[in-house]
Amino acid sequence: MQVGQSAVVSRSYSRADLEGFAQLAGSGVPVTVPEPLIAALFSYLLGVELPGPGTNYLKQELHFLAPASVDTELTARVEITRLRTDKHLVDLWATCTDANGVLICEGRSLVKAKDVAA
Repeated sequence: MQVGQSAVVSRSYSRADLEGFAQLAGSGVPVTVPEPLIAALFSYLLGVELPGPGTNYLKQELHFLAPASVDTELTARVEITRLRTDKHLVDLWATCTDANGVLICEGRSLVKAKDVAA
């Protein structure tokens, strides 16, 4: 791992996805993509891509700036901003944009990872 390294994933959420989410949440069907579904994109990246398997969340702070529309491709990205090898800590900056380049959310994640090397 190195500072500046990043990982990206893109996906859209359909009306059926939102209906499934509403059923699990025990709520009405939302008209825009719920924030937890957007945050799940970052969870995927951190746990599967960067840093990857064995990653443990310590802290995440996301600021949601705009609604995400149904059936619009969302692109989530995480980038390493700092490595603390002595404590196996990785700081990352997270962003999510829609297909038009609108910033949906941004924020910071702090994770503990297995193989942190500068």
